[in-house]
Amino acid sequence: MRTSIKLTMPIPLLHLAIFFSLLFSGIHLGCVSLIFAAFLHLYLTPPILFRLHNFFIPLPLGYSEFTFSKYSPWFGSFQLQVIYIAIPHLEAVLRLIPGAYSAWLRLWGAKIGKGVYWTPLVEIIDRPLLDIGDHVVFGHRVTTTSHYILPNKNAPGLRLYMKPIFIGEHAFIGAGVRIGPGVTILPRAFLKYNLECFPDKTYGGKEENGK
Repeated sequence: MRTSIKLTMPIPLLHLAIFFSLLFSGIHLGCVSLIFAAFLHLYLTPPILFRLHNFFIPLPLGYSEFTFSKYSPWFGSFQLQVIYIAIPHLEAVLRLIPGAYSAWLRLWGAKIGKGVYWTPLVEIIDRPLLDIGDHVVFGHRVTTTSHYILPNKNAPGLRLYMKPIFIGEHAFIGAGVRIGPGVTILPRAFLKYNLECFPDKTYGGKEENGK
């Protein structure tokens, strides 16, 4: 496995180590500023590092080669997000504060409209690749994934496919809906419970099950 890949894998552990170091030092010393710095680091360092990473090494949209023999921009950026997938309560807390989660996603580069409602157990896998209109409602355990990996038939390794998800204003995303890469959900769409939205399909209007 290439050294650049190996270097990205400890990122989640390093992130937590710095957080707990600042937190416990602040508690031990009775220093409120250190405790505050711990939580700033927990929520702000990863999106800031992603924006820098994406400026120099942009995420490859569409199909690209994915192999551990060379550095993958997606894999590197995923390591910055994986802590929030492994510990979903970190994001659930933000969703309890009106507007906080939408603002946080914007730090990652997502386009989030005003008045978007997130239930606490929504799962967002690729935070930067979202384009969401105003007043969208996300039901319980909705999942969005802006990538998938598939076999590479013509060469060793795998292929990665990445594409943003677009959700129009006033759409209602029912509980358990799973949204794949490249999906477009039309304005004012009503997606029923447990619907699976397949990659690059359009959903909404009269075609509730996609077209």
